[in-house]
Amino acid sequence: MIKSILTVFLFIALFNITSAQNSAVSITVHLRGVSDSKLSLMPLSGPKQFKSIAEVQSVKNGETTTLQVSKEYLPGEFVLRFDYKEKKESTPYPSEKHILINTQDIELWVSPMYCNNPDSTWYQKDEKENAAFASFSKENSHQKEKLGLLQQFLMNYDDTKSKFYQQGIEEYELRRMAYNQWLDKQVKKDKALFASSMYRFSYVPQIAWEGNETDRLKNVISHYFEGIDFNDPVITRTSQLNEWMNSYVNLYGQMATTVALRDSLIPLAAYTAVEKAKQGNPIVYGWMVDYFYRGFESNNLPTGMKVLEPYLEDPNCLTSKRMEIERRLKGMQTLVVGSKAPDISLKDAEGKTFELNAYNPDTKYILLFFWSADCSHCIETVDAVYPWQQLDEVKQKISVVGISLDETETEVKAWEQKTKSLGGWKQLRAPDGVRSKVAADYYVLATPVMILIDAKTKEIVSLPATFLELKTNPQ
Repeated sequence: MIKSILTVFLFIALFNITSAQNSAVSITVHLRGVSDSKLSLMPLSGPKQFKSIAEVQSVKNGETTTLQVSKEYLPGEFVLRFDYKEKKESTPYPSEKHILINTQDIELWVSPMYCNNPDSTWYQKDEKENAAFASFSKENSHQKEKLGLLQQFLMNYDDTKSKFYQQGIEEYELRRMAYNQWLDKQVKKDKALFASSMYRFSYVPQIAWEGNETDRLKNVISHYFEGIDFNDPVITRTSQLNEWMNSYVNLYGQMATTVALRDSLIPLAAYTAVEKAKQGNPIVYGWMVDYFYRGFESNNLPTGMKVLEPYLEDPNCLTSKRMEIERRLKGMQTLVVGSKAPDISLKDAEGKTFELNAYNPDTKYILLFFWSADCSHCIETVDAVYPWQQLDEVKQKISVVGISLDETETEVKAWEQKTKSLGGWKQLRAPDGVRSKVAADYYVLATPVMILIDAKTKEIVSLPATFLELKTNPQ
C-alpha cells in the first residue's frame, strides 16, 4: 500500500494535457435488465486511480441518468462500475465495463448483467474512442496470431543450427517488421483519438534468436523502448504504460538468480528507463521517476532510491514524488543501525497513552511494526511474523508494538478485526496515517515497515525489509 502524504501540485501539470477548450464530458446511461443499480466511475490512472469521481446512487430499470466527468481527468481510461440488483429484494452484485473518454459526450445503453456483451450493451452510433479501440483490438489479435506461432516455434525448436531454423528466423523478422508497419499505420489513422496512444504498447521488439536465453533477454531489453513515443504525454494517462513497464522490469527480474543480483539489476533498469524518458516530454520523464519510486519504496530498495536522487535536481523532471523521495533519502541517512529511535506517543487500544521511551518490557528487543489492514503485503507479513514471534524462544526475546496507519472507516474496522487474532502485541493507531507525526518521525511512506530496537537503550538494532531478514537477525 502506498499512500500519498502530500497535496501533490505537480499532478496539475501531469494531468492538464488537453486543450483549454476541453470541457466536462457527460456519460448518459440508459439502464435496463435489472431492478436498479448504483453507478460509479473510476479512473485507471492518475491521483484518483481506482477511486470514484462520479456516482449515481440508484437508477431503476428503464431509467436514464447522466454522469459528469471533469476535464482534469480527460482524456483517460475508466471503469464504469454497476452495483446492481437483479430483483428488488436481491443483494447488490458488481459488474464493470472498461471505457475510454476524451472530448465526445457518450451515450450508453447497458444491461449491467451483460455489460461487456455487444448484443446487450452498446454506445451511440457515432461514438469514436471505444469503437476505434474495439476495432483495433480485434484486428490486432488477427495480425499477431501468425507472429505468435512463429515465436513459439523459435522458442522451442531444438536444432538452432539447422537451415530450417534459420528460415524460421527470416520469416519471423519479415512478419515482425510487417506487423510493426501495420501498427504505425493504425496510429497515424487514429492519431486524433486518445485510443491511438495505446496502440504502440503492442509493438514487437527485436529478439536475438541465435543466442541463449540470457542473450535473448538482453537483446529484447536493448530494443524495448523502440516502439513508444516518449514525447507524447498522453501515454501517462493509460493503464497500459504501467503494465508495459512492469513487463520491462520483469525482464531484468528473469536474469536475477539471487536477491543481491536482483537488487543491482532493478536499479539498472530504473536508470536505463529514466534516462530514455529524460529525452522525451517532461511529463513522461516525471512519470517514469514516480513509477520507480513507488516500486523502490514498496520493496524497500535503498539502492534504487539512490538512483533517483540526481533527477530531483532537474527542473525538466515533472515528478510528483520529489518531496517524498527527498524525505525517503533523508530517512535513509537518519534512521540507521545504532541511532536512537524517535519517541512515540499514541493512544493504545484501551485509550491509554503509550510512550516508547517509557516502555520497558522484559524482552531484549522491541519490534516496531508499521502496517495497515488494507495492505495485502502487510497482512502476509503479519501472518508470517506473528506465529514465529509467539514461539517461546522468540517471545522471550522480542516484544511487538504494532502501529496502524489505517485512516478510513473501512480500514479501521478491518484493523480492529485483525488485531483480535494478534494477542500479546501492543496495538497502537496513528489517526492521521502516513501524515501522522510518528510516520514523519520514522520516514514511513509505505507499509509494512519493521524496525528492531534495543528495549533498554531504544537504539536501532536492524531495519529488516522482510520476515526472512527479521528471522536471521542476531538475537
